[in-house]
Amino acid sequence: MHYSRKALAGIAFTLLAGAPAHATTVQFQTVMGDFEVNLFDKTTPETVANFLEYVEAGAYQDTFFHRSIPGFVVQGGGFHFDIETDKASAIPANPTVINEPVYSNQRGTIAMAKPSNDPNGATNQWFINLKDNSSDLDSTQQGYAVFGQVTGNGMAIVDAIADLKFGDFSQTGAFKDFPFYNLPVRDFSQEDFDDGAPVTEDHLVLIQNIVVLDASEDTADGLNPKLSTKDDNNGGDGGSGDSGGGGSTGLLGLLALAGLGVRKLLTSRA
Repeated sequence: MHYSRKALAGIAFTLLAGAPAHATTVQFQTVMGDFEVNLFDKTTPETVANFLEYVEAGAYQDTFFHRSIPGFVVQGGGFHFDIETDKASAIPANPTVINEPVYSNQRGTIAMAKPSNDPNGATNQWFINLKDNSSDLDSTQQGYAVFGQVTGNGMAIVDAIADLKFGDFSQTGAFKDFPFYNLPVRDFSQEDFDDGAPVTEDHLVLIQNIVVLDASEDTADGLNPKLSTKDDNNGGDGGSGDSGGGGSTGLLGLLALAGLGVRKLLTSRA
């Protein structure tokens, strides 16, 4: 697995060399399979450019999905996992990006996470909508900026990630500095963790890399994403609490919106 990751990283940098900043099709290479996301660079240019800065810098290599809220979202982009030391660390955040709430938070869209009370506070973290979350996320915090869409059969992989068990692996061991209350894991149990077994790369949903596949700015022209319902919801700014910014694990405000509590015991979607 590591050998292929190094090879893919080399391919990624080759593809990025000379590629324009508005490249629109990227591939998420994960341990659960690869899936593609088409970016809306023409309509959310600042958000896409921000995301691609992290991609081009290799910031998302060896990161992991750190939050899973079944029937709502899966979230990543904030944390690196050192496969040599089995330790997590926060990805350094670039300056924040202006909010671009053009499109609706429909199933299969990817949107920027951000801290509460800061509509323009998004940095490196993002989430993928598992269902139509427009009634909550199009208006809360002046709207969560959708900047791309999972294409092809990619949602089958995202759904498989969402179907994994998840649990409270917070503030101890590899995650001693982070409150990972809803961390999705593979071949691991809460009992293993409580008995002192370490969480390793074999248990996380690692994102080995995100690479550019097509640098054309026209790749999204055939898509028909739904426009944001923010105006339909009177542009409300409801919700409170940490909702997922660059340096936090966030989305606690969204947990409340989803009608879900923080779960300590490892549970499955079923």
